[in-house]
Amino acid sequence: MSRFQTVSMPRQKAEVLNAFMRGVYQWMSLGLALTAGVAFFTASSPALLNALFSNQIMAFVVMLAPFGLVIALSAGINKMSASMATGMFMAYSALMGLSLSTVLIVYTGQSVFSAFVTAAGMFGAMSVYGMTTKKDLTSWGSFLFMGLVGIIIASVVNIFLGSSQMSFIISFLGVIIFTGLTAYDTQKLKVMGETAPANDATAVRRGVILGALTLYLDFINLFLMLLRLMGSTRD
Repeated sequence: MSRFQTVSMPRQKAEVLNAFMRGVYQWMSLGLALTAGVAFFTASSPALLNALFSNQIMAFVVMLAPFGLVIALSAGINKMSASMATGMFMAYSALMGLSLSTVLIVYTGQSVFSAFVTAAGMFGAMSVYGMTTKKDLTSWGSFLFMGLVGIIIASVVNIFLGSSQMSFIISFLGVIIFTGLTAYDTQKLKVMGETAPANDATAVRRGVILGALTLYLDFINLFLMLLRLMGSTRD
């Protein structure tokens, strides 16, 4: 193997990784932009809000549809074409916008903006950490997953209890968990990008969309936890 080949192989690997992560962040940003646009449009249209949420069945469908779509996308992405995976991700982002439109009605604009900026700063810092740290974050996975399951169960229980103190604790722990997940998932995606098959564009695109969905979920949940923790309601 020549010196040129020895030097070019790491360079090529770095280029593949950079392209992969750039695609992940670009599609994640597009998904967030679509969610925000749909949420603001829906919140500013009384007629649309009434059509979506005045009927309990329709409201139930709007709230649960994103959950069903994200499960279908995560479970079946390896069997999808690149265009189908991309379309489902954008459809999911739009449905999340419908679901999150109620947030813009409940909380003040200043609270939403402050929570978004804070979430963006924390997400960015932890994502950079996940990309650059030499520490193996694999051991974080089981701990963070158990914490995630715990706050989901606690959230369901609190629907019936209606405890503001429990809600505060759930939100506080949620911020910690999704901050950790941002670093953990970023490092996991870095490894995925390093091993991405450069000659299989479809597989790479599916990986990019799955990565965008993963970080999108981390950001949205971090934003919502911060909003519940520090936000002020309109009443």
